Amino acid sequence: MATKKVTITLEEGLVEALSAAAKEAGIPLSRLVASAAEREMRIRIGLAVVADWQEEHGAFTPEELAAARAEMAAADAEYLGGTGAGAV
Repeated sequence: MATKKVTITLEEGLVEALSAAAKEAGIPLSRLVASAAEREMRIRIGLAVVADWQEEHGAFTPEELAAARAEMAAADAEYLGGTGAGAV
């Protein structure tokens, strides 16, 4: 994959926290920041897909939202081994 070097400005404390997290994970700081940016883009794309679906089919009902939340909670519990630690 092609990469491009960019310059960004972040608060000093955030850079320190990100650097520590990257070091703990054994990855370069740029990889940690890129992963966070990729996650943000996946969220935005998902929200756009949901908005498009709702535009065509109507808003989700409270019951549908409750069912979706329950499914997500079950998936989180299964993924996290039932620890109840919450989503990562």
